[in-house]
Amino acid sequence: MKKGLLFSVMIIFAFSCAKQMDQKKESKSLILKEEKPQLVGGDLDEHGCKASAGYTWSVLRKECIRVFEIGTRLNHYEQSGETATTSAFVIFDANNGNKAELFLDTQKESIILERKSEGQPWVKDDWQLIPWKGYVLKKAEEIKYTGQ
Repeated sequence: MKKGLLFSVMIIFAFSCAKQMDQKKESKSLILKEEKPQLVGGDLDEHGCKASAGYTWSVLRKECIRVFEIGTRLNHYEQSGETATTSAFVIFDANNGNKAELFLDTQKESIILERKSEGQPWVKDDWQLIPWKGYVLKKAEEIKYTGQ
């Protein structure tokens, strides 16, 4: 009788330990799956530019650039005490300057503006980049950004 009771206790103990071991293995595998680090800078867009490193595709230059390093910054135009923290950036065609590429924080793709001759504004649809005391960027005759 004692042997039967001892054997039953040993079987119950063995099964309960096995169940605890399976639970530990399962929780470790979940932790390992969740803790895989995501690489910073591993996000390439369709052109191969790393947005997390500040790069964006330039249609004019046909390469990945950091607009805040090479572009002209245009600050949001403040009217009647409004405070805005947005900026736009513009880069110019290196050949003759008759094309300008506009980067807005509100649009994914850049906008290519063109001008007919020196001293004239760069235009695309209802956007105008006017060379006046630096630059003035208008949309539908409303000033949106200004800068040097």
